[in-house]
Amino acid sequence: MSLFRSGLPALLGVLLLGACQSEAPSEAENSEEETPPVPVETSAPVRGDVYAMYTGTAPIEAYAEADVIAKVAGEVRELLVEEGDEVSTGQILARLDGERLRLELNESEAKLRKLQRDYERNIDLKAKGLISDGDFEKIKYEMEALEAAFNLASLELDYTQIRAPIDGVVAERLVKLGNTISEGDALFKVTSLDPLVAYLHVPEREYRHIEPGQPVGIEIDALADETIVAAVSRVSPIIDPQTGTFKITVEIVDKERRIKPGMFGRIGVIYDVHEDALQIPRSAIIEDRGTASVFVIDGDRAIRRPVSTGYSNRGMVEITTGVQDGEQVVTVGQASLKQDSRVTVINRDGNTALAAGANEAGDTQQESDDAPAD
Repeated sequence: MSLFRSGLPALLGVLLLGACQSEAPSEAENSEEETPPVPVETSAPVRGDVYAMYTGTAPIEAYAEADVIAKVAGEVRELLVEEGDEVSTGQILARLDGERLRLELNESEAKLRKLQRDYERNIDLKAKGLISDGDFEKIKYEMEALEAAFNLASLELDYTQIRAPIDGVVAERLVKLGNTISEGDALFKVTSLDPLVAYLHVPEREYRHIEPGQPVGIEIDALADETIVAAVSRVSPIIDPQTGTFKITVEIVDKERRIKPGMFGRIGVIYDVHEDALQIPRSAIIEDRGTASVFVIDGDRAIRRPVSTGYSNRGMVEITTGVQDGEQVVTVGQASLKQDSRVTVINRDGNTALAAGANEAGDTQQESDDAPAD
């Protein structure tokens, strides 16, 4: 028994020492298993004007276009213009063989002159009472009929000179020298390039936003990254019940003649602007059950913060509440983040490059069919 009593304290000491030794590795293990920082990329908000706009696509068309039709038959004797030539209203484009019509005109003129002399003699005879009123009226009507025939023959002879009906450019020449054409044949197509127009069919929900005179930006692939400035010239007063859209006419003035009818344009009608708006990249926005939020960097931690958004386009979103100037928002890597997660910022190009891209958002616009994010 005395041996047991003397050995008990020593046994307890061994057990306690073993427990301490077993606890020490556990704490080390926990520190080693602590979650490492999440690598992220960030961007600082930028400021610039942001536009609300309706966007759509439409082909560019000529404001006026006319087919030049032969009004008399004949052989093409002269071609005075070619495709691409500018012409004005009334300018002669081609001439037909008018020999037969010229002879008919001469014959009509000779008959008219003879009857005019007879009419003048009958005036004297009537004054002397030597001719009845009926005979005098008859010769008068005959003379008027011959005058009409002479004028018609003169007009048909003039029709052998093919003239431009509008100012514009010869878009197509459909006839060759020496062709014999019939009345009604198409000879040329003349297109007016000043102005050009685009017809955009807009959903009826946008009717209250669109008005004549609003500025329009047009991008055309053939003109690289240049934006053409135009304007809304007309808004249709009716809604098409079949499509639920209304038509607007966009008028384009291109004095340099770089835009051609048939080109395809991406059109944006600007109807509102927020000046000097705070904006962040769209990639920073997290949508969850109808609410928007972002992760903001606070030291080495990421803090999730709800935000209110406004107009957006071209990769940038207007922030009305939730983010301040100078703060850093996470743009890449937020899918791996939780509230208060540790982060490591690894911007590859730095905020300067991100901000430079966002400066283009000074021209940021919103497609009206994308409602502002809440």
